[in-house]
Amino acid sequence: MASRLNPYISFTDNARQAMEFYRGVFGGTLALNTFGEYGAPDTPEADKIMHGLLETDGGFTLMGADTPPGMEHNPGTNITVSLSGDDADELRGYWEKLSGGGTVLVPLEKQMWGDEFGQCVDQFGIGWMVNIGQQQA
Repeated sequence: MASRLNPYISFTDNARQAMEFYRGVFGGTLALNTFGEYGAPDTPEADKIMHGLLETDGGFTLMGADTPPGMEHNPGTNITVSLSGDDADELRGYWEKLSGGGTVLVPLEKQMWGDEFGQCVDQFGIGWMVNIGQQQA
């Protein structure tokens, strides 16, 4: 998969409804994963969305999730730019440049879902997420 750049929107307990709404607007395929599916099955947020991905026939990609407990949700600043793909060298290069001079929120490292992931705020205050997927053999 080529690297792609797309918006990632944070919601407060209504990511499922919002992502389903956007699917109704743009069409396409919607995949939703809950916090319960990724290690928090017995928590109040088990049914909340940890990651939502809408891919449209027109080539749009939109991602979104519910804001997890302990993280602040600020309407108006709740969009992060996501870079994802499986070209690890290319994406690590972007990560180094984006995080340099900025603030690393989550170091770029292997996560529980199997991919490498990192989150930072660049020197201009823009939030970025980088996800390096595992190449399929």
